[in-house]
Amino acid sequence: MDAYSTSQNQAHENRGGALLLTSSIIAALGSFLFGFDTAVISGTTEALRELYSLSDNLLGFTVSSALIGTLFGAALVGRPSDWWGRRPVLTILAVFYLVSAVGCAFAWNWWSLLFFRWLGGIGVGGASVVSPVYITEIAPARRRGLLVAVSQLNIVVGILAAYFSNYLVAYLLGAEHPHAWRWMFGIEAIPAAAFLFASMRIPESPRWLVKKGNRQEAESVLAKFGNEAPLREVEQIEQSLTSERTGGHQSLLHRKYLKPLLLAGMIAAFNQLDGINAVIYYTTDIFRMAGADKASALMQSVIIGVTNLVMTVVAMLLIDRVGRKSLLLVGSITFVISHGLAAWVFHTHAQGWIVIAALMGIVGSHAYSQGAVVWVIINELLPNAIRASGSAAACFLIWLLCIGVSWGFPIVAGSSGAPAFAFFAVMMVVQFFLVWKYLPETKGVSLEELQKQLGVEE
Repeated sequence: MDAYSTSQNQAHENRGGALLLTSSIIAALGSFLFGFDTAVISGTTEALRELYSLSDNLLGFTVSSALIGTLFGAALVGRPSDWWGRRPVLTILAVFYLVSAVGCAFAWNWWSLLFFRWLGGIGVGGASVVSPVYITEIAPARRRGLLVAVSQLNIVVGILAAYFSNYLVAYLLGAEHPHAWRWMFGIEAIPAAAFLFASMRIPESPRWLVKKGNRQEAESVLAKFGNEAPLREVEQIEQSLTSERTGGHQSLLHRKYLKPLLLAGMIAAFNQLDGINAVIYYTTDIFRMAGADKASALMQSVIIGVTNLVMTVVAMLLIDRVGRKSLLLVGSITFVISHGLAAWVFHTHAQGWIVIAALMGIVGSHAYSQGAVVWVIINELLPNAIRASGSAAACFLIWLLCIGVSWGFPIVAGSSGAPAFAFFAVMMVVQFFLVWKYLPETKGVSLEELQKQLGVEE
């Protein structure tokens, strides 16, 4: 091959890599809004409690109202994304985010706030399924961990952005301003609008195109992404989908899918049983329980957000090198230490830097292990034929457990947070042994080859 041809091939690969990264980032804007919507309420809980005279139970329900929406989003999005494609569904979810942000900002009573939070939850639940599925399906095996981790990075950046915007609103308007909480919710409309317009410009998933029989368009998309052998890639995808096309509709509960579904469900369950959302949703409250005033609690929440971001970047650098399983095992150990410290803090009523250290440990452990791995490995474990519906089922489990954690935490922690953090520590011990014994390593393996390793004969 002459120098000119080599140069042309390199330029094509660079353009493909740029499009691949851009498409991943745009899809992951759904995850950014997922993170923002998840964390933004942490700055509003005190104002909502006072404005609507909420008990601990009703405050937990208010926080969980969005999570009830996530159940609908996660449960219902799988089939539409299989029917219409990943890209159109991402655009529809952007509309849900936008309407929710504007609606929460102008909520006229508690019930209207609950409705618009629920509507935003549909967007969160749907994005938690479709964004990682889309990125998984466009990414080459050697870069899949990194690119899908972009989705987790955007969740983390969204969380940090929510913490920072909450702090900024409180700083500019005053922490006690009666409408500060409305601005905190309303700011989300800006990234939601950006997601709405950008999602219309990305290519469709080539694996979805092959599934629908659009082979030529799939080859074109793969070529645009810099794939050196798009024809061979399409043939491999078609081979993995042969039984789906010749054997009729593939039931999610088919026996051959049991092992990957159980493994995906295991990872999904521990994603909530690690206690991360007890910290994310109630960061400001936890710091106030430890003696900080409202302004200081909001600022300390930003520190937690920065920790989350830094450790997520570390995970992105490691996930395709050390593998998914190793990150989960090491993360289990640091989780146990961090939750143990947090339980001791609340049992002894300690204050100061030790509180920040405990929460930084919990958030950091999640960021470089469960947080970085969950969206990658769930979609790697699930076969092509049931990836969207299987991911929807796993995400439904995540959000169901998230409701339990977020609703129950303020009730359990009303007198002391020690029992809650001790429970999370025990769960991480269980995770360590189950992951060590049953979970295969998936780094660097094609999606079609993983199906064979898991005993799924397509």
